[in-house]
Amino acid sequence: MVQGTTSDAGKTTVVAALCRLLHREGIKVVPMKPQNMALNSAVTEDGGEIGRAQALQAQAAGLAPHTDMNPVLIKPSSDTGAQIIVHGKVRADMDARDYDQYKTVAMSAVLASYARLQQQYDSIIVEGAGSPAEVNLRARDIANMGFAETVDCPVILVADIDRGGVFAHFLGTLECLSQSERDRIIGFVINRFRGDISLLEPGLDWLEQKTGKPVLAVLPYLHGLMLDAEDAIQMKQNSTGKFKIIVPAIPRIANHTDFDALRAHPDIDLQFIGPDHPIPAADLIILPGSKNTRDDLAFLKQRGWQQVLEKHLRYGGKVIGICGGYQMLGQIVSDPHGVEGKAGDSDGLGLLDITTELTKEKRLQQVQGHCLFTADQTARVAGYEIHMGITYASSDTLPAFVLTGANGNEEEGTRSPDNQILGTYIHGLFDHPEACQALLAWAGLQTDVVVDLNTLREQSIDRVADACIPLLTALQRLA
Repeated sequence: MVQGTTSDAGKTTVVAALCRLLHREGIKVVPMKPQNMALNSAVTEDGGEIGRAQALQAQAAGLAPHTDMNPVLIKPSSDTGAQIIVHGKVRADMDARDYDQYKTVAMSAVLASYARLQQQYDSIIVEGAGSPAEVNLRARDIANMGFAETVDCPVILVADIDRGGVFAHFLGTLECLSQSERDRIIGFVINRFRGDISLLEPGLDWLEQKTGKPVLAVLPYLHGLMLDAEDAIQMKQNSTGKFKIIVPAIPRIANHTDFDALRAHPDIDLQFIGPDHPIPAADLIILPGSKNTRDDLAFLKQRGWQQVLEKHLRYGGKVIGICGGYQMLGQIVSDPHGVEGKAGDSDGLGLLDITTELTKEKRLQQVQGHCLFTADQTARVAGYEIHMGITYASSDTLPAFVLTGANGNEEEGTRSPDNQILGTYIHGLFDHPEACQALLAWAGLQTDVVVDLNTLREQSIDRVADACIPLLTALQRLA
């Protein structure tokens, strides 16, 4: 099990790297994260929902994503409440205190998944969540040492030296653990190191002497990785391109990995605009997915995005709405059952002639099809849908895509009559090179550059795997 001294210490990438290295050796390996809290998620082959990071790790292991890889997913809808997903399906909406009591039930689901994976694979690489030093959460912990102690697995502890205070992170974490938990840790991993390793070595010797535990590896800082973020937005972007795209960083933004292909495009300057930042002029504005559509819609209105969008459209700009962002573009967002909070209706931005009703049932499916806004309508699109809601479009609007499936063709999404606005439920719509080029051409960017996100992701997985060869060697030596 890979645990970290903090969030974003590098647990996800270390697990992905170990999965890729073992997969190269022909070992049947599978990733697992017992409990994940994230708004970036993926649809699995068994029709469920797991954290996006576990889908990345599955790819590293040469597997299709499965719900047993992330049996418990928590998707926050407010500062104190969240949607609880167990084995890929919505189980309930709970506040933090209720979920704390629910953890004994959640642990049963986690252990059932673990047992199934044990039967199918030679090796399981488990990722912890946050830090095991969160002493207030230890009583019913299912994410870190509580799980490790129950299934009796060894733990390596990762810390990010780029943050500073790496030795304090290790010692402070050990101090917060019980003796049996400290004994379970077989070694340390220092992540994101840059500089002269000889200057670090005295600290490594001191740490090993102080704790009696080895430093298994010092991993380098790798620039330019293209890996799916678990949750946090990378606000600072490369601004080399001339085609400007802006995305509002709404409070409950979901699946912002939708924009990874655009971030990697050399002709594009993509910026997430936070609540305290001025809203610049742009060629294309994209409204992202949301875990709380009505609250994030109110957020946009309060910060002047309605006026920005209207001015942008008057000057000929293009607008795309994805999932929750698509719902916001319409006339009404209705939540009669209180799916995302207090029941009621919210006036939308009024830019598309559509209405949306939020439903208790979540639609989860992988999709593929063709774009309808290109001249020959042959550009392919592929992605996935994760949403609770049905959107109804007027007869004056145009569809955006046609999806192909077992039940035949199905029109999806909506375009405005003037073809300036496009809304869709498809996440990952920029990931397919053909759809990405078609959407950018629709928005006004004519370019011959093709960004293949999957190839970039594969290259990045291999880079982190190669960097972790010393770690795997050390682990095999201990075994």
